[in-house]
Amino acid sequence: MSPEGLLSIGELALRAGVTVKTVRFYSDRGLLPAASRSSGGHRRYGPEALDRLRLIRSLRGLDLPVPEVDRVLGRGDDLTEALEEAVDGRLRELGSQLTALRWREAALRLVRDCPAGERADRLRLVGAVATPPSTAAMARFWRGALPVRLAPRLVSSILEYAVPQPPEDPTPAQVLTFARLHAIVTAPCPAVDPRRPAGNRTDTDCHPDVLYDGLFDAYGLAAGHLKADRAPDRGQALDRFVAAHAEARGLPDSPGFRRTLSGLLARAADPLVDRYWELTGELTRSPEPTIGAVHAWLRSALHTDVTAAAGRPPSGGPPHPAPTAP
Repeated sequence: MSPEGLLSIGELALRAGVTVKTVRFYSDRGLLPAASRSSGGHRRYGPEALDRLRLIRSLRGLDLPVPEVDRVLGRGDDLTEALEEAVDGRLRELGSQLTALRWREAALRLVRDCPAGERADRLRLVGAVATPPSTAAMARFWRGALPVRLAPRLVSSILEYAVPQPPEDPTPAQVLTFARLHAIVTAPCPAVDPRRPAGNRTDTDCHPDVLYDGLFDAYGLAAGHLKADRAPDRGQALDRFVAAHAEARGLPDSPGFRRTLSGLLARAADPLVDRYWELTGELTRSPEPTIGAVHAWLRSALHTDVTAAAGRPPSGGPPHPAPTAP
């Protein structure tokens, strides 16, 4: 140590147990400023530099990048808070990396363990999905299918139900299910496909907020019937379902309206959306029915009601439809 109590770069490196190259690296990047320079232009460091260098090494030992270390050190008196923020951020990054590794492992097992004849198709499916997987394509799919005038709060509620979150530690089967969902929402749509943004329901005679508020009420009432495995039939849930459609159009609930609505819902069925809801249930493994399953139950209940009102036995009508989107 010099008479002024300053350390040379070599002395600082020796006391900290690092190389001179390491000290120079941090100095050149502004993390470890020199207190002064000797007459020969050599760096000199104050006693506090040793603690600062040890702190830098500890932060780097946590795998914090150099810019993040610089941000933490620059907070001065707020060092504790800055360190907590940096560690929390690094933990989030590691969590994302671990999720990506688990998805890659499950995808590899899926491809390795499947029958040879299915390997190319499964490789194509899982290869199209990023790791960790993103739900952005599913959100775009549903935003393009919903009415353009729908209130943001209802859009958010629908996306919460319609966009399943990928599990952090998936099985190979869940990886395949998510890949199939991704394939559905990224498949090219025909020009006449109602799921295209230009095909959004823009019926000026229909108030979408009224419709979807009512549908959520009806879905809540019908979900219990599905969980209890009750057959689709008349009741409060069906009445609220029909009322939602009628109120949105400013029309009364009548036998004629129910016949018309039943026909409209049957024609609006989309096999790809049917499959989407089925896969969503497989991915989440939730005991709660999906919106698609609840909608199917209500649509079937409406068909039962219409055929009964016409004096025809329900068994003479179409079979119980597969789940479809509202």
